[in-house]
Amino acid sequence: MSGTLYIVATPIGNLEDITYRAVRILGEVDLIAAEDTRHSLKLLNHFNISKPLTSYFDHNQQFKGERILNALRQGKNVALISDAGTPCISDPGYNLVRDAVAEGIPVVPIPGACAAIAALSGSGLPSDSFTFTGFPPARQGKRRAFLTGMSALPGTLVLYEAPHRLADTLRDIHEVMGERQVVVARELTKMYEE
Repeated sequence: MSGTLYIVATPIGNLEDITYRAVRILGEVDLIAAEDTRHSLKLLNHFNISKPLTSYFDHNQQFKGERILNALRQGKNVALISDAGTPCISDPGYNLVRDAVAEGIPVVPIPGACAAIAALSGSGLPSDSFTFTGFPPARQGKRRAFLTGMSALPGTLVLYEAPHRLADTLRDIHEVMGERQVVVARELTKMYEE
């Protein structure tokens, strides 16, 4: 009998935002697959959780994904966590989930913090219909083409952007989409949230 793959949301900044269930699951699983083990170790140490950790990120997902699937096939329970928020949201974790589902391995989401939803809920923008697009392309030409495609969608558009590209992306949004209400949220749940 296979193990279970738990998709465990972690805090996006404030460690108090983790759920009781997430702490319990992290303490019970046989293995934790983390985007950055050094970063995740801080979270686990804070909650006195001592479990084997393995890295799972963009550049090792094919190799590590197979090792994680093997652990699941052997009946081990595995938690997938990201550096912040819900795994598989703008994150390589969806490949592992897809492969587990294809093999009939149980996948159980443990919900919690998600930066996109936190930002939307505090934005004052309509939230009854929205599209989350993850990160736009880094290069201006591709980014503008991406934004042109998004401009026809109804509802609120939610995206992530790296701090060093924010000014350029905001300028492109204005040039491609015209006058539009924009909310920038940063450092959510942290001391310097704005």
